[in-house]
Amino acid sequence: MIQVNKIATGLLLTLAITTASCDKDKNEDNFDTSGTYTQNDQMARPAINTVFVSSARKNEFNTTTPSAMNAAFNAQFQTVLTGFGYTQNALGQDKATFAGLLVTDVLNVKTNGTTTFFDGTNVLTGRALADDVIDTELLLIFGGPTGASNPGLTKDNVNGNDKAFVATFPYLAAPHN
Repeated sequence: MIQVNKIATGLLLTLAITTASCDKDKNEDNFDTSGTYTQNDQMARPAINTVFVSSARKNEFNTTTPSAMNAAFNAQFQTVLTGFGYTQNALGQDKATFAGLLVTDVLNVKTNGTTTFFDGTNVLTGRALADDVIDTELLLIFGGPTGASNPGLTKDNVNGNDKAFVATFPYLAAPHN
C-alpha cells in the first residue's frame, strides 16, 4: 500500500497547490517560473513501467507524453507479454490490444457511474484507494481468457490496506506512529 500512499500524497499535494493558486486575491505575477522542472515518473498504473519497460528505456518512458507511448513502446510491451505466454485476457483482449491499453500510462476517470480500477464489470474507470491494482494487473496478464489460468500468478496475497481508510477527505488511513 506504500504505492497507493505515494500516489494519494501526490494527489493531495497537487490539490493543495491548485487550491492555493485559485485565490482571486493573489497576484499571479508572483509565481516563479524561472526554474527548470522535469517529469521524473509516470505512475497511473503501478508496476507497469517496472515490468514492461527495460531499464535502458525507463527514463524515456517516464518522460514520454501519453499520446506518444503506444508508438514508442507497444512492441516492447508485446514482447514481454509473449515471454509471459500471454494469448488473451479475461477482457477478451489479444496481445496487441492489451499492450495498447497498458502502454498508455494514464489514470482514466469516469465522471459518472462506478469509479474503479476493475470490479469484474467496470474496467479502468478510475481508481479508488481500496482497489487492488496489482491483483487486477496480475489477473489480466496471467489469468487467461477466463481469469482462472495460472492461479498462483493472479494474486499478490495482499488483501487490503493495513489500516482502514476514513470516510471523509482526505480518505487516507491514519499514519503509523
